[in-house]
Amino acid sequence: MASRWLRPEVYPLFAAVGLAVGICGFQLVRNICINPEVRVNKVNRAAGVLDNFAEGEKYAENFLRKFARNREPEIMPSLNRFFTDPSRN
Repeated sequence: MASRWLRPEVYPLFAAVGLAVGICGFQLVRNICINPEVRVNKVNRAAGVLDNFAEGEKYAENFLRKFARNREPEIMPSLNRFFTDPSRN
């Protein structure tokens, strides 16, 4: 029975599903731990709506967003420049 599911052709499927589950788990833990709008314990839930804009700004402006803000939205910039640069012709 195990050899039926553990053939080499199934490994990429396991990897893709494992990656998707890992990303979902990471996002879940990230939201529970550091999202300012999620309150898990009873004391924080009793506080109601908080106007804590500094904490919300810190959560929204994470490292990846700051890193990618002033970059060109290209996947392979050198390859794009190679094919589109008019000075190369």
